Amino acid sequence: METLTIRPGLHVFRFPVGQAYLWHERGADGADGALTLVDAGPVGAGAEIAAGIRGLGLDPARLERVVLTHAHEDHCGGAAELALAYGAEVVAHRWEAPYVRQQTPLPPPVLIEEELPIWEATRGLPPAPPTRVDRLVEDGDPLPFGGGARIVHAPGHTPGSIAVHLPLHGVLFTGDTVAVTDRVRLGVFHVDREAARASLRRLSVLGPAVLCPGHGETVTEDAAAALVHAAERDGGL
Repeated sequence: METLTIRPGLHVFRFPVGQAYLWHERGADGADGALTLVDAGPVGAGAEIAAGIRGLGLDPARLERVVLTHAHEDHCGGAAELALAYGAEVVAHRWEAPYVRQQTPLPPPVLIEEELPIWEATRGLPPAPPTRVDRLVEDGDPLPFGGGARIVHAPGHTPGSIAVHLPLHGVLFTGDTVAVTDRVRLGVFHVDREAARASLRRLSVLGPAVLCPGHGETVTEDAAAALVHAAERDGGL
């Protein structure tokens, strides 16, 4: 696992497949406050994420919540381990919760031709264990971190996919609606590609200064313009 600091208070833990973002609050006196994780990497990532938190000089016992953008194994694989170890609240969209809990199987993606080699190359991750969901969220719901986080329902990649917007800080966590390769683009492996394109268009109006995709490099320069261009190319804006 690789740990990168994007800006003070925002870090990313990168795995061979998947990544997780850590946000940590600071009090008015500069003291460290609560930690929030957005996504939790693949199965087995919990211990590595805890070690990464310690490596940042922080205490994983301060992990207050894990927000899951969706139920795929490279995003929620470590959530159960972290929730059990540190009592963190697990947050997911109400439509996604049955998949996270494994009460029902996720619908498979509808692959387009250009996605087939990527699909073959990235298969084989172990399935995530059933994971409890403590808080069900919907579009527009607030979360108490980052000065007032907001849930943005972004269906298409999965039915209950979400993005998480921190308007005060200009940070947008997109899940797999957005990916970054040589450019910002629509992600891959959607159960409903047209819905994912509509979600990309919706995200493009948020004007983030920092774009945190489910896969690929975090964008910290001209992020808003890059997201609009992606919506024009891939989202039919």
